[in-house]
Amino acid sequence: MTTSTPQDHELGRRLTALTIGMDHLERRLSRGHGVLDSEGLVPIYLGDALVPAAPLEDWDAVQHELSSLEQAASGLEAGPRRVFLDDMFRSLRTAARLFEGEELSFKEKLEGLVGVPAQAVDTEQIESMKLDVDRVLMDAGYRQGTVAERVARWEQEQAIPAERLEAEFKRLMDDAQARTDRLIYATGDYQMQLNTLRGVPFTARCNFNEGQMDLNVDLSFTRSALKHLVAHEVFPGHSTQLLLTHDWATQGKSTADVLLCTTNAVTGCVQEGIGDQGVHLIDWIEDEGDLLHRALRRVRSATATSAAWYQMGEGWPEARVIEYLEQHSYGQRPWIEGRVRFASYPFRGPFIASYWFGDEAVREVRERTLPGDRAAFVDYLYGQMHSPRSLLMFDPQRRATT
Repeated sequence: MTTSTPQDHELGRRLTALTIGMDHLERRLSRGHGVLDSEGLVPIYLGDALVPAAPLEDWDAVQHELSSLEQAASGLEAGPRRVFLDDMFRSLRTAARLFEGEELSFKEKLEGLVGVPAQAVDTEQIESMKLDVDRVLMDAGYRQGTVAERVARWEQEQAIPAERLEAEFKRLMDDAQARTDRLIYATGDYQMQLNTLRGVPFTARCNFNEGQMDLNVDLSFTRSALKHLVAHEVFPGHSTQLLLTHDWATQGKSTADVLLCTTNAVTGCVQEGIGDQGVHLIDWIEDEGDLLHRALRRVRSATATSAAWYQMGEGWPEARVIEYLEQHSYGQRPWIEGRVRFASYPFRGPFIASYWFGDEAVREVRERTLPGDRAAFVDYLYGQMHSPRSLLMFDPQRRATT
């Protein structure tokens, strides 16, 4: 278990109070008419009894507290904690500029708010991933037709009938929970119900406070696709991260800023990376279907990131963006339309890139972690807050302090 200094804990407490205070301030001042989307700066916060929101009167007070925090953190030694705090301060300053009404480019939002490069994913890398999809399809016996045709045929043939979705969700959730309890964190008796929706821009969502996993049934789902979503939203993904961080913050095992794990800031990349790497974190790749969905998910995440940049960064018309996604993502039409809609949101839009960059960061660290260092990796990943940069600094030989 990592150990934290009193200074770490105080910085974490102040950072948490400030971030929640910013969320409350923007909601109060904008009255639903600002850039902040309905889910807020911090969509789910379980720490009201631990760290209440700072009573901020205006954005000058926010900037003053940010400057004070930056000064307090300047004395920390170089390392992941300092890197994370620097990235988080920059992200919150960017959010404050948006909330105050400043117009920022998509590039500025990606770099400042999300903390990722403002660019499309390399086309050669995407083409390589598409070849992986082709190869896995061939191995699975889908050899006739274009790659897009074969993907569509596989998804149609393997789709879970609507009347079986809930039962399959429950079976998958039980399996994922048992694996998570063994490999990540004991989740107790917490479980979710399936809540089906239509006409929404997302594929699935962790509706933690209602105890539901929202699922967009305008899309069809193979067992492997539903498995991935259970891992992403429930075990060992978002719900597990919320349970663990609240527990460890309450016990003092982690600094209070772990309560900010759902914040729409640089922390978002790692949150989504944990979700997208969920099946790997609990060793849940079982068959060719899982291998194919993994390959498809990477292509879709990369192309969605590129499409958002083309749409919002380079000004492509929506029709051209849709054509790009139809050609390269192999995605179902409602998913494609949802990605275009998502990217256009003034605050949440740039976070579409958090899935690709977060997945890559968590994957890179997971793949280079030796079996004997797994516990240290889980502790580092779940028990501390990170930006992509600080996560990539994982070194099990480093002295265990945050």
